[in-house]
Amino acid sequence: MISPELINLITGAISFLFTLLIFSYVIGDNPLFRVAVYIFVGVSSGYIAVLAWWQVIMPRLVYPLLSAFASGAIFNLQLMLPLGLVSLGALMLIFPRQAGMGRIVLAFLVGVGAAVTLTGALGGTLIPQVEGTINVFDMSAASARGIGFIEAAANGAIILVGTVLTLALFHFGARQKPDGSMRRLGLIEALAWGGRIFIGIALGAVFAGVYAAALTALIERISSLINFILGLLGISA
Repeated sequence: MISPELINLITGAISFLFTLLIFSYVIGDNPLFRVAVYIFVGVSSGYIAVLAWWQVIMPRLVYPLLSAFASGAIFNLQLMLPLGLVSLGALMLIFPRQAGMGRIVLAFLVGVGAAVTLTGALGGTLIPQVEGTINVFDMSAASARGIGFIEAAANGAIILVGTVLTLALFHFGARQKPDGSMRRLGLIEALAWGGRIFIGIALGAVFAGVYAAALTALIERISSLINFILGLLGISA
């Protein structure tokens, strides 16, 4: 039986090796970095395939089909529809000449994905944004949090102005000028200019967060390398 110390040594050595391979990109694109990236992509693809097989295909298609065969109720629309889609999708891989049949599956997936994305955008972004903008002006809730009237009104005004200006930035309606060029109304153009300021501030905050997360990951990796080397040398950190 493998001891926990040996397992920790092996995992630490693999982590140390891949960290160096990824850090080798500092000197430019090289075969070592590509090998590490290919391995990561391959492992991720294999992991996703295993999850899809055991958590989607088997419990939602294979096991219900076996149960339907055993009970004699194989002609079930809830089972035949996914089976037909999977069969059509398999044509794209097994019979390339019949790949056109797989377009039905792709169209179905794209339609479902678009519906889910639209629902998520409405329910997870647009509606909460509207509700959040409205709730900022709830003075009773602000006073319960110890926020004064002036501060709450100022915060609400900034959020409301930022929302309106940002929406104006994405207003693409334009009129055609006599010379044939297209230009938005002067008021919309002025509001859009203010929207660029809020977009710039938002992107700056996002970039700062991404940079801080990347810096934290870098510090963690460097600390892991140092601790691994010290552990091999028998020196306690």
